Amino acid sequence: MLLKKLQLKTIDYKLVLTICFLLFFNSIISAQEVIKDAVAEKPVEAPKTGRQKIDGIIATVGDYIVLDSDIDKGYLEIASQGGSVKDITRCQMLGKLLEDKLYAHQAIQDSIIVSDAEVRSMMDDRLNYMIQQVGDINKVVEYYKKSSVEEFKTYFADILKEQKLSSEMRDKIVKDVEITPEEVRNFFKKIPKDELPTFGAEMEVAQIVVEPKVSKDDKQKVIDRLNAIRKDVLEGSSFATKAVLYSQDPGSAPNGGYYKMTRKTPFVKEFKDVAFSLQEGEISAPFETTFGYHIIMVDKIKGQEVELRHILISPTVSEDALKEAKERITNVRNKIVSKEVTFADAARTESDEKETRANGGTLVNPNTQDTRFELTKMDPTLYSQVSNLKDDEVSQPLLNTDDKGKKTYKLITVTNRIDEHTADYAKDYTKIKELALKEKQINAIAKWFDAKIKDTYIKIIGEYRDCTFANNWLKK
Repeated sequence: MLLKKLQLKTIDYKLVLTICFLLFFNSIISAQEVIKDAVAEKPVEAPKTGRQKIDGIIATVGDYIVLDSDIDKGYLEIASQGGSVKDITRCQMLGKLLEDKLYAHQAIQDSIIVSDAEVRSMMDDRLNYMIQQVGDINKVVEYYKKSSVEEFKTYFADILKEQKLSSEMRDKIVKDVEITPEEVRNFFKKIPKDELPTFGAEMEVAQIVVEPKVSKDDKQKVIDRLNAIRKDVLEGSSFATKAVLYSQDPGSAPNGGYYKMTRKTPFVKEFKDVAFSLQEGEISAPFETTFGYHIIMVDKIKGQEVELRHILISPTVSEDALKEAKERITNVRNKIVSKEVTFADAARTESDEKETRANGGTLVNPNTQDTRFELTKMDPTLYSQVSNLKDDEVSQPLLNTDDKGKKTYKLITVTNRIDEHTADYAKDYTKIKELALKEKQINAIAKWFDAKIKDTYIKIIGEYRDCTFANNWLKK
């Protein structure tokens, strides 16, 4: 049984799906999130085998090959996320790589297409983020042990394409897998009482957000500044130089405001609408998004792909505006504390955060999409704000600065506390349903592997034929 295999006292139900991938890593896409710290450290070494090895092909899956060095790269990716590699054998790592290759191979057989434009867009997103973190693409190249930017980009593009093919294939396998209430009930009944998982302490949190109002004069100053920059460029100045000097977008300013995008690229709608309305060489008028005010210049249009440069400038929130926002939220708090209004009702009428105000300010956990936050996995900033609050206590006004540099004031309250407890079918139905669904998905994937391994050319070479794999790669 799945839970017994996991041998976990406290179950992270998101972990269950990961088991089918065998190892806890998401390859290079996730590595970007910790590369800032990792590049400063000595690169991790794979577990020693006791002898020098010559790199070569160790396995073939359909049209894909696996090199011995790919295993070492796998260790590097895990370590780049802060994971431990000491208990992961080379056989286990090879098993994971074989899974990825079979996914990608079968995706091509099933006519799943990942276009070059998609790969370029993904690569630009990842590189922009990594450069933003470390400040220099050469540090990224050094971390991945490549001799040049071009060599790294070629390597990176191949990884992203294969990864996208694998992801699309996995999604296709499990997309139609559904779970019925009866199956959930049977799943729970099969768990011996002494093996029921323990769910950690959780809480439900609500907040009220008040945004300082930017004055019309401050907005107009930004618009005028962007119009002046636009005029300079039209008269011959370099847009890229202006972006380096004045843009407040850390992801693109060092590169002269450069982005490459398609309509699928995850930019805000207002930005995409303007970008795709321009002709080559045209510069937009200033326009507003949630990030601030922009101007865009289109460099090239290649089919559905646009290469552009942009400059972002956000209006400065004045001290008077911050003071006014704090006074407003303090008045809201006073009304809640004096019982003139409930926290939920105040959120519905006073909060400026449209994502939460309709639900009385209740926050949704972005990792689980429900309203509960497990304390051990809670965002550190949020935890520090709520950890000392008593039941129904309302925090003092908190000045918050988000990752865009936007300042707001907020009130926070804990609306519900759930102590650490053994799984209860009624109270934890959502988590149990998720566990049951993951088990069913894992079974579907295992069945798929059994069938595809039989029908696919697979060859494992040398000492790796002595490995014991979770799947029947050796076709014994």
